[in-house]
Amino acid sequence: MNRRKLLRALALPALLGGSGVAWASYRRSNNPYYQGPVSDHFNGVVFSDGRPIRKGLTDFLRWQINRAQEAFPAQYPTPPQDRPPARVAGARLVHLGHASFLLQAGGLNILIDPVYSERASPFSFFGPKRVNAPGVAFADLPPIDVVLVSHNHYDHLDVESLARLHTRDRPRMIMPLGNDTIVKARDPAIRAEAHDWGARLALSDDVAVTLVPSYHWSARGAFDRRMALWCSFVIETPAAKLFHVGDTGFHDGSLYERLGREHGPFRLAVLPIGAYEPRWFMGDNHMNPAEAVEVMRLLRAEQALGHHWGTFQLTDEGIERPIEALASALDAAGLPQERFKPMRPGLVWEA
Repeated sequence: MNRRKLLRALALPALLGGSGVAWASYRRSNNPYYQGPVSDHFNGVVFSDGRPIRKGLTDFLRWQINRAQEAFPAQYPTPPQDRPPARVAGARLVHLGHASFLLQAGGLNILIDPVYSERASPFSFFGPKRVNAPGVAFADLPPIDVVLVSHNHYDHLDVESLARLHTRDRPRMIMPLGNDTIVKARDPAIRAEAHDWGARLALSDDVAVTLVPSYHWSARGAFDRRMALWCSFVIETPAAKLFHVGDTGFHDGSLYERLGREHGPFRLAVLPIGAYEPRWFMGDNHMNPAEAVEVMRLLRAEQALGHHWGTFQLTDEGIERPIEALASALDAAGLPQERFKPMRPGLVWEA
């Protein structure tokens, strides 16, 4: 293994841990993020989505040593940056890049997994670097009322961005169990609150969010696997009901069939379509575009938007492979291309 591959192999578990690798000791006596009662998805130390952990350190090193990675460009063109209005009565969603969105609905301004840092990494000098600017400049963000964080991987929970938002707007920040500890370690004054799956929270008289499961996991380093919870979001607004997934695997699809039955139908599903190769390693926790099309159907969503591609290179597929695969998957399913649109930073969806 050359020096570059060795550095990447050692650092990647802390960068994104995108596989669910299980070399941490789950016999540790304490969890640094959360102490709470045992439940059907928490054993007192770690959380679970009910699936067995099937990958280990040997698998991770096999991927790193034999990696066949398509190169990303240094810069990837995107539409012009959006300048959102101050408030929206209906529903307006703009892509900020990767898994980050600004949702304006029912008079509220809601950020989802905001990452404004240059790298999705614990390091300022190493790790996945963005190849395009955020779809809305930080200075052009309207006053933010609420921030939703899906889980603690660095490409979703960016504590520096959250600290900037707190300093500017002091928004309410909602996240799954244990993630609040990570955020408050950066600044104890941040209004971070953590909730379990199934919690439904009123954001205003007209807007609510419910935390629901996804097939994923969590980590900020090599020794805190699954010690903070992860989730997806059901967002109810006067104009539309939305389902937002930050990251997920497909498994057998039964989770999304159940969520579609319990919470659907949805006007819109916002689904990840990138960071999925190689399938033998990434498939447990990152779905591919064909699986995302099936999740849209299972959720009973009228339309879907694809994210989690085109800004940070986390895995092996080339930058445009997800949109090519999505187009093929829609054709194979006999669905029109406009039913599931890949997003780029600055693109807007409105209801």
